[in-house]
Parts: sequence; C-alpha cells; structure tokens
Amino acid sequence: MMKRFMERGWRSVVAILLVIVFWESTVRIFSIEEWLLPTPSAIVRELFAVWPTFYPHLLSTLLLAVLGFLIGALFGLTVAMVLHSFDKVRETIYPFLILSQNIPIIVLAPLLVIWFGFGTLPKFIIITIACFFPITISTLGGLQQTNRELSHYMLMMGASKREMFWKLELPDAIPSILSGLKIAATYSVMAAVVSEWLGAQQGIGVFMTIATSSYKTPRVFVAIIVTMLLSFLFFSVILLIEKLLKRFVVRGGA
Repeated sequence: MMKRFMERGWRSVVAILLVIVFWESTVRIFSIEEWLLPTPSAIVRELFAVWPTFYPHLLSTLLLAVLGFLIGALFGLTVAMVLHSFDKVRETIYPFLILSQNIPIIVLAPLLVIWFGFGTLPKFIIITIACFFPITISTLGGLQQTNRELSHYMLMMGASKREMFWKLELPDAIPSILSGLKIAATYSVMAAVVSEWLGAQQGIGVFMTIATSSYKTPRVFVAIIVTMLLSFLFFSVILLIEKLLKRFVVRGGA
C-alpha cells in the first residue's frame, strides 16, 4: 500500500504543499490582515490553541454525520430496491425523487425547525435527504444494468425473482452502490455542519457560527479544514471497504 501511494499519491501531496507555500508567501508578502485571510501557519496555531474547546464540537459533528449517513444509506438502499422491484411505483415516484434534489437544504432547514423543533430529528432529516439521493440513484442504476445474458440464463434454469435479485442483480450492483456511498459519505459531513446551524448546542457548525460572529477568521478556517478532512476520512473508509470487498470476491472466485 505504501509503495502504491509513493507511485500514485506523491503528485497530490506535492500539489497540496505548493498551494500551502503559495498561500503562506502571498499573505506575508502583501501583508494581508489575519481577520481577512490568515496564513496556514496561523490556522495550525489556532487549531492547537482551541483544540480543548473544539474537540467536543468535533465529536458532536462526527457522531451526527455517522448516524445520519447510516440512516440515509439504509433509506436510500430501501427506496432503490422498492423502485427496482415495482415498475409502476418507480414510474410514479422517480420524478418526485428528482424534484426533491432541486430544493436547497438551507431553504428547507427553517421549515424543518417549524415542523419538528430544534431537536436532533430535523438534523437527521437534513443529512438523510443529502445522502439518500446519490445512494438511491446509484443503486437503482446498478440494479437495472444487470447482464441480460446471465438474466436469461438464470430464468431458463428456473430461478425465481428473489433468487435473481440476491444472486445476480444485487452482486452486480455492488460497485454502483459503493459509488453512491462514497458520494453520500462526503455529503453527510457537509449536511451535518449545515444542520447544526439550526440551534444546536455543539458541533463544528456552532463553532463556525460563533467564530464568524466574532470575526475570528483563523477559527473559521479551522472549522472548514477539519470539515474537509472529515469528508475525506469518510470517503477513505468507503474506499477501503470497496477494496476489501474486491479482495474477498477475487479470493472467493479463486
């Protein structure tokens, strides 16, 4: 794994380092005020300075994002399987599924507060809405792209609809499902931070709001960078699961 990273990942590392050096030097050369654009070094110092108070916010967002992602994934997979199994339901619901993504979450958030209050329920609804769409679309697409020759062969062998689903359609759709999960994993962190603007007591969104109102720009960048790292972490976990599944399939086939 380390060898593969050295072969493929070093370009990304170099590019990130160049961006950081350019950012740091530009701010210093032009003497840009810290409240307007802090240097990367100032952001790192701020992270260490506020870590004792920032850590509880990080854990709160992490828990909210993980639970929301799991709920969204379960809901998305369920909806996709139902739409795949029932053609008339798919024809009826699919347009509403597309339309649901044309409503910005930030616009929907106040309505959720009015309907469900300031508790955790509206936050989970926001994360679920953000996650379930890519999972549903990817899973549905994967289920509908099953090899037709294999389908005809199994039908000729007398396979039932349930056997077709569990032994052929679902295994073939796993790459598509994982693609949807990777997209949803990154969305879940962003949606969790947005949902914390709805009157939460803790979370990166709350930390960011307080820092913004007090013009502590380095703290705002701390929240932004940590949010990006969490999204990358979630994405990496799904990517690791995908690689493990591929190894398992290869060994099983061998």
